[in-house]
Amino acid sequence: MQKSKIPFLVINLLLLVVLNACVSTNVIKDFKATPITKPIFEVPYFSNSETDYVYKTNIFVYGNKMSGIFIAKKINESTHRVVFTTEFGNKLFDFEISETNFKINAIVPELDKKIFITTLKRDFRLLFKKQFTVQEQFENASQIVYKSEDGNQFNYLFVSKGNNKLFKIVHASNRKEKISISFASENNIIANNSIIQHYNIPLKIELFNILSR
Repeated sequence: MQKSKIPFLVINLLLLVVLNACVSTNVIKDFKATPITKPIFEVPYFSNSETDYVYKTNIFVYGNKMSGIFIAKKINESTHRVVFTTEFGNKLFDFEISETNFKINAIVPELDKKIFITTLKRDFRLLFKKQFTVQEQFENASQIVYKSEDGNQFNYLFVSKGNNKLFKIVHASNRKEKISISFASENNIIANNSIIQHYNIPLKIELFNILSR
């Protein structure tokens, strides 16, 4: 079996990031408040326990790139299992994650860093979150935005009026956009691709569907 090759520079740079580069923005500055029409928003993606979600994955940090295969499976009502391997099949990490629990089944020593694990845990919890309680709703000519509290921060869910598809989630404080997850979907069931973009660290994760069944 070919030995895993981990880009050590990528991980070391991530560990050295100073979290002070948030982009100041008002996420809904061009939207107007409207009455709430959907008190609970249910995300369709990654929600079917009978489906294996398989994605070609690229992770970019400071211009460095790590590629592999991302496999996600909903193993019960609240928990997803996530496995990330090299393209040669060597396992890099294996997590079980829900909104309240997190278990590391396996991880290579090079990735076993607290800041790296904490970042992925936050990203995957947002990616797999099934339901959002809506506190406020906003609209413009082409989009509806549902605002949901997340502790002392917020999640904004952007839905296209034309096809009623969720195409973006933004995690933000009152003024600072911190993470966005964009979705492209043909059937509003499986995300053909997803991009997780951080604004407080130079980190982007690209997921391109190759075999979801």
